[in-house]
Amino acid sequence: MNRTIRRIAGFCGVMVMALLLRATWVQFVEGDRLAGDPHNRRVQIEAFSRPRGDIIVGGEAVTGSEATPDSDFKYKRVFKDGPLYAPITGYFSQAQGATFLEGVHNGLLSGKDDRLYTGPLDALTGKKPRGGDVVTTIDPAAQKAAYKGLTDLNAKGAVVALDPRTGRILAMASTPSYDPSVFAGMSRKEGEIFQKLDKDKDKPLSNRAIRETYPPGSTFKILTAAAALESGAVTDINASSGAPSPYQLPLSTTKVGSVVPDAQCDRVSLKTGMQWSCNNVFLDAALKTGKDKMRETAEKFGFNKEQFTPVRTVASAYPGELDKPQTALTGMGQGSLASTPLQMAMVTAGLANNGKVMKPYMVEELRGADLSTVARTEPEVLDQAVSEGTAKKVQEMMEYTVTDGTGDKVRIAGVTVGGKPGTAQHGADVRDERPYAWFVSYAKLPDGSSPVAVAVLVDPADMDISRSDIAGGRLGAPIAKAVMKAVLDHQ
Repeated sequence: MNRTIRRIAGFCGVMVMALLLRATWVQFVEGDRLAGDPHNRRVQIEAFSRPRGDIIVGGEAVTGSEATPDSDFKYKRVFKDGPLYAPITGYFSQAQGATFLEGVHNGLLSGKDDRLYTGPLDALTGKKPRGGDVVTTIDPAAQKAAYKGLTDLNAKGAVVALDPRTGRILAMASTPSYDPSVFAGMSRKEGEIFQKLDKDKDKPLSNRAIRETYPPGSTFKILTAAAALESGAVTDINASSGAPSPYQLPLSTTKVGSVVPDAQCDRVSLKTGMQWSCNNVFLDAALKTGKDKMRETAEKFGFNKEQFTPVRTVASAYPGELDKPQTALTGMGQGSLASTPLQMAMVTAGLANNGKVMKPYMVEELRGADLSTVARTEPEVLDQAVSEGTAKKVQEMMEYTVTDGTGDKVRIAGVTVGGKPGTAQHGADVRDERPYAWFVSYAKLPDGSSPVAVAVLVDPADMDISRSDIAGGRLGAPIAKAVMKAVLDHQ
């Protein structure tokens, strides 16, 4: 009998020990993973148990928290001017999770960020601090001008505006957009709304400014010019290029013409080529510069690398392996090139800033609920893409393109403006696909510095407009002009 009791007692002891070991393992080893599991309902309930910090634009909150009675989740997110700011805020939904700034800075906004604890007593007692605020770099006037320009056209597209001196993102619009408030809760109706948006062929949930890439077309010619000058392939922007128009691609029977009459582009200089967007000049310049120097220059401006603003952006692409015809085609922004609107804004801003490319960012400051500064973003140089001398020559050509060429619709009285329109062919059969319309530009202050550079992309696929009317100068320039004026008005 005693032997049986001893065996049972031993077995029970082993079981208790195993239970204690498992409990210890779960609590101390797997605790953080389980607490952070998005399928853990307790985690979800806690996340929506109190008001959240806000995202700030121009000194005012564009987000808020609204009580949700008769629900385990006490609060849900609401958004002011949701479609206007959705490419920046993203969404924060009880059912769908979080994106963009709502996701990247979820810890601070929710109050879970360790930097919000005011002292060791808070950490020991488990007191939960209130959520902090994310203060953005967005200029509300510039953002409204960008969004209005796209929606007035009823177009799919994107606009990015940067401060070339610092890299601050002043505007980031994407259309069609959506209102994050309409699916912030848990109801069946809100779930259906999200599913409809998610399946929409026009992809309103996608931020075209940073998450979609497109052939940059003739706007890329400003980078081609910079690469050719920096490498020494071109030394005089006023000398004849010697490039005939139409231009026969190397190792090919294909000839490429320009939008303007060939006689207007035949063997003209780089400056005149920029003025009238002569394809032959830039095909030839890229070929003379070579694929390696072209790629090296593109990468210094940010190509082939993801950017973090802090929201992650997809990498724009300058291909690694190109033959001579493909290299030439990149000179006019076609072929295998792909760029986000943010990337082309970075190229324009870098040239306007005398060749120095600043790292783009959209968060100025993180602060606690008591308005104390938790963290502040300092401007950071991404690269000196080209020399100041090269950048100034490209500026001269871009400014001439505005005063005397195809960029004239972006002129601003009393302000020096540089610009370059572009039309980008795409698709398997470019004759059937409607091209993208681009425009890039910058404005200068009297001291020569530039407070704003803009990239505009318009996808006219669903617009009621003839193919012959699709041009960057016609569709994109008025938007770029409105955004630049909005920034200049309070410089």
